[in-house]
Amino acid sequence: MQKILVIGGRSGIGLQTVELGRQAGRSMFAFSRNTIQGVNNGVQYLRGDVTDSGDVRAAVRGMDAVVLSLGVPLDLRMLTGPISVFSAGTRIVIDAMQNEGVERLVVVTGFGAGDSLAAIHPLQRIGFNWVFGRAYADKNLQEQHVQSSALQWTIVRPGILTNGRCNEAHQVLVAPSVWRNGIVSRASVAHFILQTIQQGTHVHQAGSDQLRVFCA
Repeated sequence: MQKILVIGGRSGIGLQTVELGRQAGRSMFAFSRNTIQGVNNGVQYLRGDVTDSGDVRAAVRGMDAVVLSLGVPLDLRMLTGPISVFSAGTRIVIDAMQNEGVERLVVVTGFGAGDSLAAIHPLQRIGFNWVFGRAYADKNLQEQHVQSSALQWTIVRPGILTNGRCNEAHQVLVAPSVWRNGIVSRASVAHFILQTIQQGTHVHQAGSDQLRVFCA
């Protein structure tokens, strides 16, 4: 049975990934600062800080795959910064995985990160950059860390997120020519994450073309 660690597994897409994995009978581990360590309802909860290399390395050890789903509160700091948890945490996770021999990594960023910003209408970019600019500047750096690693990575950039039910027929957009923003449930994104881990799809191998995955 695959052992899957979800960093940021107590909220949002991370929580949905843990829950769907548990329901499917997978061995799920949820890592978060805001949790009580122990086993609950078949899930192993690990308390730790993604910016603490010791915490992360201990959590990564023995895993088959890692899902990284970080977030920051939508508050004044989002507008004023500084924001560095995405890039700093990801660098630590990558180092820990490489040291522990864990190869499979799925990272959730967001539509507008990296080169997907070009797919947002210029007028919409004004508001987007004003509200999310600092966070996404750090997500851009986060993606660069992932892309330059030797891991088997997948980047997931969902659009507008909802709390709706999982739709297993969700569309995955890979080609840049069809990238667009859209509405997708967190559960649907979680379903895709588990699916791509199980099937070994959408993996960037060393020397191959770069791959981005979008859910819309």
